[in-house]
Amino acid sequence: MKFAKFMSTPTGRWLRVIVGLVLILVGLLAIHGKKGIVVAIIGLIPFLAGIFNVCVLAPLFGGPFKGSDAKS
Repeated sequence: MKFAKFMSTPTGRWLRVIVGLVLILVGLLAIHGKKGIVVAIIGLIPFLAGIFNVCVLAPLFGGPFKGSDAKS
């Protein structure tokens, strides 16, 4: 539950955005070929989750899917 609460904070959102951007950049610039594209696509998940304030993994830890539904 602490994980879900942390991810619903502004710091958690920024962390998801930054991790997503790093994965996208690594996939496109450092890893070449199909593997790089796959890494970049995987990076879209945390990036978009941070932008739209949702946490894909939070329901697995007992938290809400939408960050705005989390009670701090």
